[in-house]
Amino acid sequence: MAAPDGAPQKTFLVFGGTGQTGQHFVRQALGQGHRVRALARNPDKFAFAHADLEVIRGSITEHPDLDALLGGVDFVVSMLGDAEAQRERRINDGFVRQLVPAMRRQGVSRFLYQAGGLSAPPDRALSPVLRLVRSTVARGYDGQHRDNEAVMRYLTEDAADIEWMVHRAGIGSDGPSKGVLRRSQKAISIATFQDCAAYNLRTVMDADAVHTCDVSSYRAPGPRGASAG
Repeated sequence: MAAPDGAPQKTFLVFGGTGQTGQHFVRQALGQGHRVRALARNPDKFAFAHADLEVIRGSITEHPDLDALLGGVDFVVSMLGDAEAQRERRINDGFVRQLVPAMRRQGVSRFLYQAGGLSAPPDRALSPVLRLVRSTVARGYDGQHRDNEAVMRYLTEDAADIEWMVHRAGIGSDGPSKGVLRRSQKAISIATFQDCAAYNLRTVMDADAVHTCDVSSYRAPGPRGASAG
């Protein structure tokens, strides 16, 4: 079966599909003719039904059957985040360390992980401006950023055989689209949830994005562009 644009229909396994970016991602993937399987603690948060949407009740903290979830899947997308819980422990890091071996067992190679723009990639530091923001107005999310950083280190050091990519998103609001986000190492934009979702959907299918931990921007980075570190 093919999507409306003639591309082959793909199956996405989505974690965090009931979140602010996740809801848009699921709708967009279905709208492009793909199938979506989503793990959700509360499936009722999906305010819509679709023939190609399969919602399985569960949580990453409740030891789901990852091998069963991954059966027949082409792409895995994680848009998980719980700032309060991540103050206490690295929930996402622990989960990804279980997910990657299951992906290997099931022969699934492509994985997109959404982090935050204030989470530093393993190979470079944040810019002074972003370090200041993280230590002041965003200090309540430091546990979340440390969890994201642990995930990026694990993927970089121990999962070279997996076609992973990390979107260090600058997420701002659920307003209307402000344009198309482009991948960048330095220029970061505060984007709407739907634009981040559209970026994730494009990027997980982009082989050029494999093994990158980039931010995204509405503008092509220029010589005086904003620095993301």
